[in-house]
Amino acid sequence: MSTPRHPIRLAHLGLGAFSRAHQAWYTQAANDRGADWGIAAFTGRTPDIARELSAQDGRYTLITRAANGDSAQVIDSIVSASDGADNAAWTSTLANPDVAVVTVTVTEAGYLPAATPPRRLAEGLRARRAAASGPIAIVSCDNVPANGTKLKELVLQQADNDLSEWIHDNVSFVVTMVDRITPAATDEDRRIARGLVGWDDRVPVVTEPFSEWVLQGEFPAGRPDWHEVGAQFVDDVEPYENRKLWLLNAGHSLLAYRGLERGHSTVFDAFADETLRGEVEQLWTEARPVLALPADEVDAWLEQLRTRWQNPRIEHRLAQVAQGGEQKVPARILSVAHEREAAGLPPGEAGAEVVAAWNRYRKTTGAS
Repeated sequence: MSTPRHPIRLAHLGLGAFSRAHQAWYTQAANDRGADWGIAAFTGRTPDIARELSAQDGRYTLITRAANGDSAQVIDSIVSASDGADNAAWTSTLANPDVAVVTVTVTEAGYLPAATPPRRLAEGLRARRAAASGPIAIVSCDNVPANGTKLKELVLQQADNDLSEWIHDNVSFVVTMVDRITPAATDEDRRIARGLVGWDDRVPVVTEPFSEWVLQGEFPAGRPDWHEVGAQFVDDVEPYENRKLWLLNAGHSLLAYRGLERGHSTVFDAFADETLRGEVEQLWTEARPVLALPADEVDAWLEQLRTRWQNPRIEHRLAQVAQGGEQKVPARILSVAHEREAAGLPPGEAGAEVVAAWNRYRKTTGAS
């Protein structure tokens, strides 16, 4: 654990399991092919993960959990982990001219009007402008429609006229679609990590074999060679974004709210329920007429998705999926109903049932 580290050239806001299974993993893969990009990561809420990672010099175990067994690799692309409340560390990182990219995973709640992440980004960009450190790309990686565009609007709301002008001239906001199921790690996973890598990892990450990253936008100061390790760069990310929101994410919401009602605890268990499987298939049928992608591409992608959800060793908890419905349901379910209406189609019975199940869940739990 004493190999040389990479120079910090990326910043990340919202340090959690998904970012470590996705953006940090893609960066690791690029570094393994000869790139040299280190990440300075900042937590979005609590400092706990930053403390744990710092104690391990930023390194952690990524456990890839396939149906037939586990494999593991040690990820070292994160070279510093900090409490997001450490404003001095945050602003000095963004003021560093070597930092060319900021990735963001702050969940749907981070895009609400009063959310903290846009303010923090504006503060970091203000420090970068003052330091004359040049252009930078901000890459939104959350399940929000047109996530980069939305984030830009929110950041500009936090900026005065001078900073707004500088942002327009120097900052690109990249729109992305991300996909990789990352269930919460357990004590058993920590035991497994030790057996696989030979040392005690307090913060391993568990993920599925599948991963997808589609990006639209410019990188004015450069970026890792993510395109060499599976990321896809396109002129319009919206069709891919809608495919994920309206098929995978919408299906997750259906399985969560209906599955909990029927006594299930994981996505695997709920999808194995023939009744719920039929409801999910109907939900997909309702979304397909308004998806702007070739039918054969959608067929192939859905077949992959069915396989992913039938992996019994990925324990994606329905209680976790059900959280934050107030932000998730409009983008995942209601947007399909709106698109169907615009196309002269009825709203869709399966989508309506997801909304009804979500409302029952809210009444039962008092959750949003």
